[in-house]
Amino acid sequence: MLEISVETCSFALREAFVISRGSRTAVETVEVRISDGKASGRGESVPYKRYGESVASVVAALQAMAPALKDGLDREALQTAMPAGAARNALDLAFWDYEAKKAGLRVWELPAYQALAGPWPAPVVSAYTLSIAAPEVMHDAAAKAAARPVLKVKLAGDEADVARIEAVRAGAPDARLIVDANEGWSPEGYAAAADAMAAAGVDLIEQPIHADRDAALDGMDRPVRLCADESCHTRATLDALEGRYDVVNIKLDKTGGLTEALAMRAEAEKRGFGVMVGCMMSSSLGVAPAVSLSVGAGMVDLDPPMLLGEDRTPALTVEGSLVRPPLAALWG
Repeated sequence: MLEISVETCSFALREAFVISRGSRTAVETVEVRISDGKASGRGESVPYKRYGESVASVVAALQAMAPALKDGLDREALQTAMPAGAARNALDLAFWDYEAKKAGLRVWELPAYQALAGPWPAPVVSAYTLSIAAPEVMHDAAAKAAARPVLKVKLAGDEADVARIEAVRAGAPDARLIVDANEGWSPEGYAAAADAMAAAGVDLIEQPIHADRDAALDGMDRPVRLCADESCHTRATLDALEGRYDVVNIKLDKTGGLTEALAMRAEAEKRGFGVMVGCMMSSSLGVAPAVSLSVGAGMVDLDPPMLLGEDRTPALTVEGSLVRPPLAALWG
């Protein structure tokens, strides 16, 4: 029999984080703990308004699972007991942490993890995100971060985007660039900007247009590889991405946990998709489970510990852009 407790947490950012949907100065998360009175585990998720979630709705969904947990709900049964999303993610991650603590092992040593072909943990190089700003401001931000191997550039979907990416390239001439407009372009706007992105040496464009308009990508030239983010949630969404996207961005809050994320990575690779592992803006507790998932991925975007003004203790160890696997005291 497992008991559950749920609490909300807030973590300040070092500076405003600005994307095409708006800006924020703090991160609001939901933390779940499950315990049998001896061993316990915890997980964190980030409700996302874009997917119809709020802190209140996620808290309510998790609290509603208390009777099922007392009746013996386990991680396998959880996959059909709750829909994919932030609430299931927090509980799925808490189960993994609980199973590891109960067995006296790390998560990646568990037979259940190895059965899902989970990669062994290792340090991974993460992208570092530059928020939307005026081109000259983004140039200076890129110059300060020019030693980082990968920069993720947020764009607004407006006429200044080409100037922004050119300014970033001038500021960081050697960095690998990812562009992310968070669905901000129209299909016509994306088509008009794509060649300029290629000319600037952009390696990947994330979700250029709204997920509901993905059909507009059919037959469209892709001078830069396209990565599905808002269009990509679980294995069930992969069918609609074939022929439109080259890469999928796997995030635990979208897949509903590490269990589905591991299975989705394997299926995506089998189908020939490149894999990017990303995350929502969260604390180190939310990022930690994605570190092992990221090993061997073509692109990794796990930079919240680099952007937070305050974090959990212990936090993930970050050296420049290198993110190390979590300590057991943090997760797993």
